[in-house]
Amino acid sequence: MDERIRLRLDVSYDGADFSGWAAQPTRRTVAGVLVETLDLVLGAGTATGLTVAGRTDAGVHATGQVCHLDLPVDVWRQHEGRLLRRLARLLPTDVRVTAMTEVPADFDARFSATFRRYEYRVTDAAFGAEPLRRHEVLAWPRPLDLAALNAAAAGLVGEHDFAAYCRRKENATTLREVTRLDWRREPDGILVATVQADAFCQAMVRSLVGAMLVAGDGRRPVEWPGSLLTRQERSSEVTVAPAHGLTLVAVGYPADPTEYARRADLTRRLRVAAEASAPVEG
Repeated sequence: MDERIRLRLDVSYDGADFSGWAAQPTRRTVAGVLVETLDLVLGAGTATGLTVAGRTDAGVHATGQVCHLDLPVDVWRQHEGRLLRRLARLLPTDVRVTAMTEVPADFDARFSATFRRYEYRVTDAAFGAEPLRRHEVLAWPRPLDLAALNAAAAGLVGEHDFAAYCRRKENATTLREVTRLDWRREPDGILVATVQADAFCQAMVRSLVGAMLVAGDGRRPVEWPGSLLTRQERSSEVTVAPAHGLTLVAVGYPADPTEYARRADLTRRLRVAAEASAPVEG
């Protein structure tokens, strides 16, 4: 077998016209477009094992997505000086590979990650979202109070069972640790929520945002989003915020590359243990 090398790819994309990250036979996806372009440049099937840090949903954007893949060493040596520019010429303009870096073979874009960080952008301007930002900013029809948004956010930080905010998958845990959740108002008036956790379950970030927004505009008390953490099933009272306001901005990894394997092993063991202890519906 040819000797292979592992590459880390940093990827940005405008999610408006993608049906999410994961490849789907009849839909346009980020992974599908990326693999198709790599096959065109390198030959079909040359790049293998494409693995992403976080599979974003349809319409969600990214400025800091990370994935890895494996290439034969001789192919990488042949193309490494020009592959980034070739991809830039051939990829559609709504997705960019911004960096390609050799990493140890035990680097795992998904399991070696220590955190994922998202931002959600909202405007409460009376006129709505600026036309040039309409694909990344949610227009909210009511005034929002920054202090109320941050008070609501404070009740959601920490390790909790976020079942009320997740689309449950069979035997999958909804236990997550949110290490950062806060709001700021930018000079242009845009409100930005920053949400960071070890990992997220499906629709969790947008559900959290949806709950905080109704506290921020005064329709719910600021304690309400946190009070839902006592529930064992998804709450029908929570409205999932639209996808277009959400952007994956960063994925963290151990500073020491020798820690990649240990982190990946720890993540896998924690995930297996949590899923083994999750209740099974009868």
